[in-house]
Amino acid sequence: MGKLNQIDKAAESKGSLLVTIWQFVKFIVVSLLAMIVQFVLLNTLNLIPAIKDLYTEPFEWWVFIYPVAVGGLGYFIVSNVANIIAQIVAFFVNKEKTFNSGANVAVALPIYIVFTIALIFFSAWLNPTLKELLINKEIFGYLINETAAKNAATMVCSALQFFLYFPVDKILFHKKKEEK
Repeated sequence: MGKLNQIDKAAESKGSLLVTIWQFVKFIVVSLLAMIVQFVLLNTLNLIPAIKDLYTEPFEWWVFIYPVAVGGLGYFIVSNVANIIAQIVAFFVNKEKTFNSGANVAVALPIYIVFTIALIFFSAWLNPTLKELLINKEIFGYLINETAAKNAATMVCSALQFFLYFPVDKILFHKKKEEK
């Protein structure tokens, strides 16, 4: 039995509050992993020439307004692809490691996808709005450039998602794996 499983068993013996606290600690670690995936993709996908060219194309659809000043269609694609891939990683790692869940993926995944799409739509609206507010502003004596504004906006959206995903995951992944 691995060290993580030993800690899980010890937490279970102490009661549900400690189990939830321990799950939250593991959720933080997984969220950091997902954030690293998201930031690596956010800062590397735009190096692809075909995507880089789309930064000069404004994108407007429904509530999503990505003018060229924010990065246009290229930024829309990069920020959302990075977010989607990070959430896919988080789903499977949280299911297996954070919650040790035996929940049926065929049931949990569609619910997770619908929730994720709603959060991504919200983030896809909020992210360029925040980026546009931050870019070329002076904060604490430092001028915020495009990269810093992009990363700060993504951090805010990631933090919001973090605090919304934990209770949803806790409900979705409530079924424990059966002992072997």
